[in-house]
Amino acid sequence: MKRLNDFGPAVSGLGNLDDLADPSFSQAVVDWQRSHGRHTLPWQNTTDAYRVWLSEIMLQQTQVAAVLGYYARFLERFPTVQALAEAPSEDVMAHWSGLGYYTRARNLHACAKRVVQDYDGVFPSDPALLADLPGIGRSTAAAIAAFSGGVRAAIMDGNVKRVFARVFGIDAYPGIKPIEDAMWRRAEALLPETQDNPGAIEAYTQGLMDLGATLCTRSRPDCGRCPLQDRCVAFATGRTAELPVRKPKKTTPEKRTAMLVIVDGGQVLLEQRPQTGIWGGLLSLPEVGGHVPMEEDEEPVCTSDVAAAASAFGTLDEVRALRPLVHVFTHYKLHIAPFAVTLASRADADSRYQWWDMSAISDAPLPAPVKKLLLDLAAPSLFA
Repeated sequence: MKRLNDFGPAVSGLGNLDDLADPSFSQAVVDWQRSHGRHTLPWQNTTDAYRVWLSEIMLQQTQVAAVLGYYARFLERFPTVQALAEAPSEDVMAHWSGLGYYTRARNLHACAKRVVQDYDGVFPSDPALLADLPGIGRSTAAAIAAFSGGVRAAIMDGNVKRVFARVFGIDAYPGIKPIEDAMWRRAEALLPETQDNPGAIEAYTQGLMDLGATLCTRSRPDCGRCPLQDRCVAFATGRTAELPVRKPKKTTPEKRTAMLVIVDGGQVLLEQRPQTGIWGGLLSLPEVGGHVPMEEDEEPVCTSDVAAAASAFGTLDEVRALRPLVHVFTHYKLHIAPFAVTLASRADADSRYQWWDMSAISDAPLPAPVKKLLLDLAAPSLFA
């Protein structure tokens, strides 16, 4: 077992990279998972690579509680990789709508098509081949291979990085490439032997995920129940709040846009967004000017400018400002100024615009803030 004085002074926790194997570590994780880990999640207790893959993609940067309902509905609509590959993209996006990080959905659809085209609908078992598919990185490929085929491969997601940073006392931001590379080498060295130990890699992989998700959490870790407490550098030195080292903060840019809620005869006008970029492939409300950087002491959006933009869609009856809202992306904060526009008569619009019945808006493939805005506004006084 590694002790505090085994770690080098330059970057604590990386230790001697030529001597990282420690069978007692993996066995402690395996034993804990089998007795105390999670065993009843809907994507567990299966070797169906399609179901495992779907769960792993949905769980990227998203908590289990948020995924459960989406996972069930997605499988009901797309029960096989063939069904997903053959589905229209707008149907896929509609079933993903609200789960966020929409590039995942586009890659999911592209991946399904590749699996059907290149592998006759059967996911490859080799992690290297899996990692070459759209939306599947090294860690996700290892998890799919381990859970569906018992392949001995190392994962390194956010939960594992947090566990490793604390247990081994890694005093550097894990996102720095040399640090991450060293953590990968440690992860590979710590894999359990699978010979004469059936199910060990599955239990170990799930155990690392479970430890990070349920005990070794970012805030208020439950060290008293952790099977790795006796070897944890962060616990021994009182640094669980400091490790893992956080990413250096950057000022979050702020942008603004005006959205047109154009309604007529119980329908609302939606625009098909490009396949790439923010909310790629989804429907959304028409915007005035796109997402532009906010300036200090900036004047609010002028109603006359909104009216001028909205007039392209018909003869205006009324334009009025609605309550503004803010949506936070990973890389900037968007201030949205929505305007309700009612029409006296419609004009023809090009093919990227669609009129949707408000009664069906909950099924539209919309970004979460746009769908919430429309559902909140779906009152007879506005959408009569």
